[in-house]
Amino acid sequence: MRSSPDQTVSGTETLTRLTAGRRYPPTFTRWMLVAAVLLAMLCALGSPLNGALWDALNRSLPAPPDPRIVVIGIDDATVRDYGRLDTWDRSLYARALNTLDQAGVRAVALDILFQGRASGDDQLAPVLHRPNVVLATTPEDPQGTGFGPRTGTRAVYGLSALNIDPDGVVRNFQRNYLLQDGTAAPSLSEQLARAAGIPAQDSVRPMTLRYVQTDRSTLPVLSFRDVINGNIRYSQLQDKLVIIGLTATGSQGSSYLDVAHQPVPGVILEARAVSSLLSPPFRNLPAWTGVLLCVLAAVAAVLLRGLWGFVIALGAVGLAVPLWLANTQFPGATVSLSAVMGLLLVAAERWWQLRHLGTVDPLTGLGNRLAFTRAVEHRWQSRAERPIGLLLVDLTGFRSVNDRLGYQAGDALLQHLAGTLRGNKRRADVVFRWGSDEFVLLVDDTDPQELARFASRLQVALSEVGGPDGNVRASIGHAMTGPDIRTPNELIERASRMRYRNKYREE
Repeated sequence: MRSSPDQTVSGTETLTRLTAGRRYPPTFTRWMLVAAVLLAMLCALGSPLNGALWDALNRSLPAPPDPRIVVIGIDDATVRDYGRLDTWDRSLYARALNTLDQAGVRAVALDILFQGRASGDDQLAPVLHRPNVVLATTPEDPQGTGFGPRTGTRAVYGLSALNIDPDGVVRNFQRNYLLQDGTAAPSLSEQLARAAGIPAQDSVRPMTLRYVQTDRSTLPVLSFRDVINGNIRYSQLQDKLVIIGLTATGSQGSSYLDVAHQPVPGVILEARAVSSLLSPPFRNLPAWTGVLLCVLAAVAAVLLRGLWGFVIALGAVGLAVPLWLANTQFPGATVSLSAVMGLLLVAAERWWQLRHLGTVDPLTGLGNRLAFTRAVEHRWQSRAERPIGLLLVDLTGFRSVNDRLGYQAGDALLQHLAGTLRGNKRRADVVFRWGSDEFVLLVDDTDPQELARFASRLQVALSEVGGPDGNVRASIGHAMTGPDIRTPNELIERASRMRYRNKYREE
């Protein structure tokens, strides 16, 4: 033998011996893979993590403004000239819509919710009948029956609705929204996109609202006052999709938070929704694909070990960037977290190894003498209720195997003996390596007759352990706690004396 179990060995050397010749260390068991799979499945349900990643990508990689969309804002200058919206003569809207029609716009969405009758309704109502004019309504009144202007059934309506998350941020929108009666009604952005040639859909699935940085050269915001007064160039509006809405500062209920957590007028967000519909839609991976990727990342981190888990974690987050540019929302955050979970399992296993290196025999994987001492001390106080049996096993002729055949043959013989002892013990019994060629079995809750029968059966099983040349023989001695046994040392001494008697009798 190269070393006995009582020799002092460095932690690094012992860990090397534990893992030598094996793909996994002895402490790597199936529960780690099972734990990796379960943790990965839990990570796959962590959609808020992916939402935070997609928010960051949306802010960092904004979509270019669509040049086909123009916002006409009822800004501070307009409110200063004409007063609050609820005091307006609605013929102002008719003048603005007529001007836009003369400019050759493709379609106009009026993101204004009219309440009750007002002066100018008679002039506005005929203009709202045009097929390229879309009126904003609410889910409570999708057909605009409560509008002041009598539009009838010829008008085109779209729900002015935004998906506001619990934190107040608008991240998603829908092409259609379900009403209380179960029917689906198109949104304002959907109706405007249809006017641009986008095929109609009945989907009510939330879609990601693309973040668009305001660029006045490509997504201009014109003043409603300038449109009324005719102070615009028709070339700016020809064949455009126009959205009219409130942009004045301090207007209650007109601003929402975007993914940059900046207050943005609702009409701007509606324009971003239209821009999102005119762009290639984002694709979401199926739920089962996300779960599978998380499981693969966690299992790979456990199997590969080392720094590979960090590589997988960083790679998952990095992969989300090109996929986002390819209009695919990749769950990189949860995949990365799954890889980190695998790393934590590996770290927990390494901690357990280091925690138990002082009590594990590196050759056989059994507990060493220190582990035996702790086990006996733990059980000794309850020996009256649960008697302790002890079997002491040694190999006669073992040293000659090392001398004649080498240490490798001796190591193989000890490993074979340890496996035989494991295979013949009861579930509650524990095996320890006591010395270089000695082993101890602690037999829990037994009696003298049962212990003797167990020793006889074990002697028969160990008769096959004869060494490479058949000159090695196992000897067994047993003892059991009783009134005359006061200390663990006395129990060991009694088993040792019986072992020597058996050995001399056999010789």
